[in-house]
Amino acid sequence: MTITQVPATVKLSEYLFTRLHRLGIRSVFGVRGDYNLRLLDFVEPAGLHWVGNCNELNAAYAADGYARINGFSALITTFGAGRLSAINGIAGAFTERAKLHHTLADGDYRHFATIASHVTRAQTNLIDSQTVPEQIDEVLKQAMIHSQPVYIEVPDDMADVGVRATVDGECRALGIVQQVNDLITATGWPTWTTIFGKDIVDGELPNLYGNYTGSLGSDIYKTYFGSADLIISLGPHHTDTDTAGFSLIPPEFVTISISKNIVQISDKMHRDISNGFLTRLLEALDVKRIPKVEGPPRSPAASDQVDHDPQGPLIQKSSWRFANRLFRTGDLILTETGTASHGGRHFKLPSASRLFGASEVEPETHRAILFIGDGSLQMSVQEISTIIKENLNVIIFVINNDGYTIERAIHGRKQGYNDIAVWRHRYALQFFGADEKHATENCFTASTHSELESVLAIDRFQQGKGLRIVEVYMGREDVQGVLLGLLEKQIAEEDS
Repeated sequence: MTITQVPATVKLSEYLFTRLHRLGIRSVFGVRGDYNLRLLDFVEPAGLHWVGNCNELNAAYAADGYARINGFSALITTFGAGRLSAINGIAGAFTERAKLHHTLADGDYRHFATIASHVTRAQTNLIDSQTVPEQIDEVLKQAMIHSQPVYIEVPDDMADVGVRATVDGECRALGIVQQVNDLITATGWPTWTTIFGKDIVDGELPNLYGNYTGSLGSDIYKTYFGSADLIISLGPHHTDTDTAGFSLIPPEFVTISISKNIVQISDKMHRDISNGFLTRLLEALDVKRIPKVEGPPRSPAASDQVDHDPQGPLIQKSSWRFANRLFRTGDLILTETGTASHGGRHFKLPSASRLFGASEVEPETHRAILFIGDGSLQMSVQEISTIIKENLNVIIFVINNDGYTIERAIHGRKQGYNDIAVWRHRYALQFFGADEKHATENCFTASTHSELESVLAIDRFQQGKGLRIVEVYMGREDVQGVLLGLLEKQIAEEDS
């Protein structure tokens, strides 16, 4: 007789996926993301097949269909937005059959308001015509004050009910962009931005030094920051992305931090500051008494010209600055959160341009330029049809690096869940509805510096209208900055 000793413990993921396998599940649906990569390591070892979907909503519907045939299914999303994206598919599965009159077939019409209450700043249900104006004004005020979404529920039979029109509904945003630029101009002090604030400050100001990236950037700037006896931090956004892993947060004891309704001076916090604080500060500022501050020597300006072999492959280290000559005043520039967001730190933005903009705003006078990876594009590609239908003026650079390069750098360098299906992007314009002539003339590819230079020199690319797509080929593991450190750490661990 053979006696098999059962281990005292088992990894949570192993236990979870073993249980799913015993329920008859053989395929797992979902989308990989920063917070589920380690979990995904255990999928295939448990005898399960990973089906990487284009987005979480699609994955939820696929899992629903699988369960209707198989009896059980499994869906994996990442933390936060991934869950919210999957809600509709999950709710559809919850109803078992179909949604009836926008309920979950149980007679309760408040489910969606309850869900919204967790992800909005304020909510209201417009059921009384006498109070509708006040309800709407109050909720909109909350949206403007806090710059967060709100939820207004309009019952079908209330859409055309008359309400009072004498209520003052003006709610102005906090908007302090001009005041920030005025303060920077008035002091003349050396100024840097983080990546999220890159488009806030006028790029033509002589005392703007660009992005501060700490140890990843200029040693001269890092030394200067370390010796500063006063740092004014305007609208701090202390996320891991904006602060390079929280490494750029200035020392509290030399910092004056000005944010919404709060001014913090060293370790003393002053709350309930009115929205007009910065405006009043500028009005009271005696410019003659502002001390002159000598900034550090400027780092040599990186040339927009690519200084590598013209026939050599495009690489992350040097190829992003090519876009600087493309940008013009008023452009709306978007970089998705993969390698493009790191490359976008090298952009030099002209005045009145926006980083992370939206093309639907004044499409006749604004041009949107999107830099997106081949993996990220698969999660949102349907919107190409909307761009074409709305005749928006958009340029899309598709960074084809054979899958989720940013995720490979973070975790799972060689794992299959970071692979994607190979798409033929040159057919995207035709497939999503552009006319044949436009599609033929406005889809480009580049894998070398000279090829990219040739694309940029084409007049219809620079000055044209409508959607243009450029597929740019880069290496599967070609990364820079924080991502390079993460990738090198993985490689070192594999070799140890």
